[in-house]
Amino acid sequence: MNLRIKEFADLTGVTVRALHYYDEIGLLKPGITTEAGYRLYDEKNLELLQQILFLRELDFPLTEIKEIINNPSFNKTEALQKHRELLLKKRERLDNLINLTGKILKGESIMSFKDFDMTEIEESKQMYAEEVKERWGGTEAHEESRIRTSSYGKEQWSEIDMEVKEVFRTFAELNGQGLSPDCEQVQDTVKRWQDCISKHFYTCSKEILGSLGIMYTKDERFRKNLDKFGEGTAEFMSKSIEIYCTNR
Repeated sequence: MNLRIKEFADLTGVTVRALHYYDEIGLLKPGITTEAGYRLYDEKNLELLQQILFLRELDFPLTEIKEIINNPSFNKTEALQKHRELLLKKRERLDNLINLTGKILKGESIMSFKDFDMTEIEESKQMYAEEVKERWGGTEAHEESRIRTSSYGKEQWSEIDMEVKEVFRTFAELNGQGLSPDCEQVQDTVKRWQDCISKHFYTCSKEILGSLGIMYTKDERFRKNLDKFGEGTAEFMSKSIEIYCTNR
């Protein structure tokens, strides 16, 4: 799917003016530029716009949305699950209001106002907004990452993605060879991973690296993502990082 801005606006319901502004501030840039100079939107743009609109539902300003979605640890699946929880609460409230109007139309006298109450939804909305900001925005490391990555173009992001995946594949291969997490080759790969993070995103101290290592096994989403490179990769990385941070 490659759409011009008017076509993309018609498909998504977002105005051309808003899309121009998103492009201007670096929030949503067209994925493809043709030789003729046409700027086209692709499927990745569509996915990103969904995330932007979901976060707008939580009343995040565009500057904070940009920080959140550019955070290397931002997890689209988890964010979508949280959005779904909020939407289900909104649907439940609307269903209750529909049932209430039906009863009133049938002539029932109902003096209950609890179905109009937005307290639970607003509390859930605020709680999720705070969780999003705490996990994916506002930290010093995140701020450093936001500043550094704001200038990255599509080609640079592609190169970084290849480098990151190559590190993960190396861990998977070393694990598959049956090497011990404390052997020199594995520990050198941990250092390579630490340097990769520091090079492209933020200064990765041993404290931060150690926290990441714990998250690779404690957070099921990270475990599944890493284990795509080979069964047990997440556990192997976590143990290797623990040894590195303790002994080096």
